Amino acid sequence: MSEASEKVEGMKQLAIFPLPLVLLPNELLPLHIFEPRYRQMFQAIEHERKLFGLSYFDPKESFAERPATGTVGCVAEVRETQTMPDGRSNVLTAGVIRYRVLDYVDLGEPYLTAEVEFFEDIRDDEKVLKPAADEIFRLFERVARAAFDLSGSRGKFPEIKQSDPEQLSFLVTAAFGLDNELKYELLAMESTILRLNRLRGILSHAVEKMEESAEIHKGARTNGHSDKKIEL
Repeated sequence: MSEASEKVEGMKQLAIFPLPLVLLPNELLPLHIFEPRYRQMFQAIEHERKLFGLSYFDPKESFAERPATGTVGCVAEVRETQTMPDGRSNVLTAGVIRYRVLDYVDLGEPYLTAEVEFFEDIRDDEKVLKPAADEIFRLFERVARAAFDLSGSRGKFPEIKQSDPEQLSFLVTAAFGLDNELKYELLAMESTILRLNRLRGILSHAVEKMEESAEIHKGARTNGHSDKKIEL
């Protein structure tokens, strides 16, 4: 059993916080809590492992009043809380594990509670998975290096450590600031290989543009010569 699965072991119901954003496993998300019903929810989960479900839901794009059954979300764990005198709070959360909404239950609370099932990626063929993960990691390093060069940062490029393939796929997804629909698509996938293959197309397209831009930026800073800067 994974560490993420251990955190939700035995849980069948989850308080649900619908928001117009997608949270991924291991992704950090700061929240500002001000509505009375969600203040109450966060007070309740203080005594229930500090876990709640964050489901992608944009009421502007739907006639529904809540995320549909069958939709996927991510369990969020409260890491830090700063409570203000008026009852509002700033909360730092981190994604833990994905869930699927099975049904909603009425507990008489002003916030949503759902029966859920938790899931992680299926076990893929290691012979196919490792090369795919290695390729994504190399592409991600190239994108990160190009972004480092474009930012004008000086000093040594920071080392990026390669995590296991499933974690890597979510790390790369989180790093790119993708639109919610695509991010949700990647969140809902239950195969690491399928997610890595989807990311390969995104990274391959991005890395060429970013490296070209980084080279132009470098040339502009050096007056078109790699070893001669403009004297001002």
